[in-house]
Amino acid sequence: MDKIRVRGGRPLFGEATISGAKNSTLPCMAASLMTPEPVLLHNAPRQVRDVATMKLLLEHLGTAASWEENSLRLQADGIDEFEAPYDMVKTMRASVLVLGPLVSRFGKAVISLPGGCAIGARPIDMHLGGLEHLGATITIEHGYVYATAKRLRGTRYRFPSVTVTGTENLILAATLAEGETILENCALEPEIGDVISLLRKMGARITGEDTPTIHIKGTESLHGAEHTIIPDRIETGTFLIGGAITGGKISVKKCNPAHLTGVIKKLTENGCRIVEQAGEIQIEAPTILLPSDVETQPYPHFPTDLQAQYMALMTQAEGISRIHENIFENRFMHVGELLRMRADIRIHDHIAEVHGRTPLSGANVMATDLRASACLVLAGLVAEGDTVVQRVYHIDRGYERIEEKLRQLGADIERIS
Repeated sequence: MDKIRVRGGRPLFGEATISGAKNSTLPCMAASLMTPEPVLLHNAPRQVRDVATMKLLLEHLGTAASWEENSLRLQADGIDEFEAPYDMVKTMRASVLVLGPLVSRFGKAVISLPGGCAIGARPIDMHLGGLEHLGATITIEHGYVYATAKRLRGTRYRFPSVTVTGTENLILAATLAEGETILENCALEPEIGDVISLLRKMGARITGEDTPTIHIKGTESLHGAEHTIIPDRIETGTFLIGGAITGGKISVKKCNPAHLTGVIKKLTENGCRIVEQAGEIQIEAPTILLPSDVETQPYPHFPTDLQAQYMALMTQAEGISRIHENIFENRFMHVGELLRMRADIRIHDHIAEVHGRTPLSGANVMATDLRASACLVLAGLVAEGDTVVQRVYHIDRGYERIEEKLRQLGADIERIS
């Protein structure tokens, strides 16, 4: 099993190029199930494990899939399987995104309850409740969801709480439903706007993206399309924090600064000098990092997917900072590993109190989930001695060649067996 070894003490300098957003690519891949015609996705992160897993799942269902560099061609004209089995979806929660398209286009689906990172309860009740409002019959047996419908019907459905994948799943399902669907209390993440952009190119009639209320007028069929995936804002934020934590100065290329307003505001409060340009963010670390409290909230506020990385940064700030995790109840599992590196962090319910500035010491640590693994790599960049991060298959689920990109910035980092 691969590991990542980091030897700390080197500031990051230079340019880092951001990959396409994993969390946009996955629902866009699921959208290819809505038509028998080809869907071509450019700027897809080919070496991200979750993308490879979704490709295998779509191929299992009967989709033809092929890569040409970072462009993925999908054609779902030979669907002959309607079950997403446990062995294929246990490592990736986004596999549930095939549920809405299969029921909407083919009238049936059998989906294993999804897996993914163990960061807290993330039930799919709202996905299923919304599909029932659209007219699907849902049953759950032996860990599988069975869904059937002659044809979905437009409805009005309000999500009890904000859900990103739930919003995406019901948008996908409603595009081929009879009549109009109104979805309320929708998530606002830019990845949702990206999949809506693709669906529009495919002939869907959708309005209201970037607002809590989305209107979908169903159509009989969709056609093929070509689409470029947006940049990965979480990878962007991770590299910005990498520049800050090491005392470096880097330029992050092919990103979208508008998708990171909450993060940029917070890093500015930490004393970082940030310059935004079209498709680029430059960050220069201060001589002294300032502490600043943060609360994770749905977009456009500070994202939970950068909470662990920001905690690593705050171990190097001069003073005490408090990190409130409001999204997932188990998203402090990286704290125990940071303590192994001599961080001073105290947990009170959903608040982590980080005491800095603490000299970190390299250690053998274990990644518990995708973003925790990035946190430990960042901590290793400033720790004295060697840090070896185990179970890095987690980091491969969401980052494309992260060790190569960091090495290009001057980090002493390598993947080892």
